[in-house]
Amino acid sequence: MSRPTRTSVMRSETRRRAIRHGIGADLGSLEPDNQFLSQRLGKGWYSRPPMAAPIKVDVLVVGSGASGLAAAVSAERSGASVALVAKGALQSCNSAKAQGGIQAAFGEDDSPEQHAEDVWQSSHETADRSLVEVLTGEAPSAIHWLEELGVEFTRDNGGYRLARCGGASRKRLLQVGDRTGHAITSALRDTVEASSIRRFPKSPLNALEPSANGWRARCGEHVIDAGTVVLAAGGRCYREAEERGELSTNHPGATGEVTRIALELGAETRDYDALQYHPNGGAWPATMQGYSIPETTRAYGAVLLNADREEFTDSLGPRDAVSQAIFDEVEAGRGVETPDGRPAVYLDTTRIAEDDAEISLPYMLRRYHAGGIDPLGEPIFTFPVLHYQNGGLVIDDHGETTVDGLYACGEIAGGTHGRNRMMGNSLLECTVFGRRAGKAAAEKARG
Repeated sequence: MSRPTRTSVMRSETRRRAIRHGIGADLGSLEPDNQFLSQRLGKGWYSRPPMAAPIKVDVLVVGSGASGLAAAVSAERSGASVALVAKGALQSCNSAKAQGGIQAAFGEDDSPEQHAEDVWQSSHETADRSLVEVLTGEAPSAIHWLEELGVEFTRDNGGYRLARCGGASRKRLLQVGDRTGHAITSALRDTVEASSIRRFPKSPLNALEPSANGWRARCGEHVIDAGTVVLAAGGRCYREAEERGELSTNHPGATGEVTRIALELGAETRDYDALQYHPNGGAWPATMQGYSIPETTRAYGAVLLNADREEFTDSLGPRDAVSQAIFDEVEAGRGVETPDGRPAVYLDTTRIAEDDAEISLPYMLRRYHAGGIDPLGEPIFTFPVLHYQNGGLVIDDHGETTVDGLYACGEIAGGTHGRNRMMGNSLLECTVFGRRAGKAAAEKARG
């Protein structure tokens, strides 16, 4: 690979981001936009047919990513009748795209308490302590639950193959190669499809209002009466990126209108302005733009380099610190340009052992090889990309929002990560709080 010329990228081109304390966004931009969504999700995702006879269930779950699927399974196993609605197809979600892994304290030198301390520090002491303790305390049991559903985590020497990720003080990241999210959502989807849960794909939540017996929801062509509702519709980073003219790792359905519906019902939010950039967005080849490079590359030895091939930051630091360091390096004129003129720095993946790459990064290798690049033979280009909504709806330890009978879990909820999420905790949050919200919603609906 020929070495690009050093480039001095102007402030107007990089638009300095205040990563450490989140990126602001106007709630007013979240109104549903059917044209916007239909262009990205295809025809038939939304319609306005005549009012149908209501479908009656105990629990309605909105969203079919990892948190929604986990909530639906948990509610059904708690004895509730459940309806699961999704904007697109089941498993068409951000969770299925998650690559890096899921954290749980299984190491001999680790503990849920140490995991909690790492989360607290990564959040810059802004997370909800109670939620963090639930997250880390139930992490091992969440892993075993996923295994019962069919997830096969990568193993090594008779135990889990654990990696240390950015912001963590111990090796505690479990993986299924570098497609962990796909493995988890596939197992959850298969469990849902084998259950009595009623499924309504391409049925977005358009309206939700209190009723005498709980809630009435309009979801596409369906009217659903439910005792309780679990919102698991994810964040809004795809739409934010579109409006900013930036790239995002997010699925096109991540547009945030379900949060607007919850706000109109009186739900409260916290840290909603704090959006997260993934430090390792793919910058070249073009087929990698809008995708993330697994952060486990850095767990297995890759480091970030500037135009002079010098390390300029702790490659295993918290996400916001690493992203800000990349922005600063490029703005200072020490970045590089991709062949199509985009700002970037180097991720020196040549330092990764071939065995580690083949076991833990097979999908990444295939994607780069398809673009004519060998990541083990030459450094690759990277630049931060909009990735995750850190804050969201305020919830208690069981996922209930500030509105009685309305629950939330996954990326739509706030508090667990504060203003900065540590890598590997999103799939964990989806599993832990999806299970909790589903169970609590079922118990309340059944009285």
